Parts: sequence; C-alpha cells; structure tokens
Amino acid sequence: MKLSELRRFSIRQQTRIRFRIRNGMECVINEHGIAQVPGLNRVPDFNLEEELATAGEFLLEPAGSLDPSRRRPCSREELAAFVGAPDASAAGQEHEDE
Repeated sequence: MKLSELRRFSIRQQTRIRFRIRNGMECVINEHGIAQVPGLNRVPDFNLEEELATAGEFLLEPAGSLDPSRRRPCSREELAAFVGAPDASAAGQEHEDE
C-alpha cells in the first residue's frame, strides 16, 4: 500500500486517514489527498512513505464530521482491502515472474 493509493482513496471517499509515525507524531491524509503532520514546524527527518510502511493501525473518519463515534479504527489489511492495494506477497510474486 502506497501513500498515493491512500491519497486517492481519501479523495474518492471524502475520508480522513490518520496513522502514527515512529517519532510519536501523527500523519493525517485529508479529504483533499494532502498528507500533513500537525505540529511539524521544520523540515522532516523522516520519509512519510517509509513511515506508512511500518504503520499497522489507522483511523478513518468522514470529512467534516466532528462526531467521534463516526471514527473507525482499521488494521493495515482492512485498509489495503478498502483501497484495493495488492498485498506485499502478491507484489513480490509479480517481480519473480519477470
């Protein structure tokens, strides 16, 4: 699952996607497909694509909703299924066949 796939998903579904990164901060992909790290006020010393690869839990919330009950926790596997991203084992098999 790539950051670009999550960005497209968030735009199509008008959903915000949140996940924790290793330094304790949180990344938010908003309904416009923009990935932001609130509170970051300098050039990041991390790669967001690499941080996404290590994330295991996500929080989906409808855009514009302030109701916390509409937030939905989601595992990496569930989100990959929603997004339609191929899993890592299938991607590895494609490269072996070439």
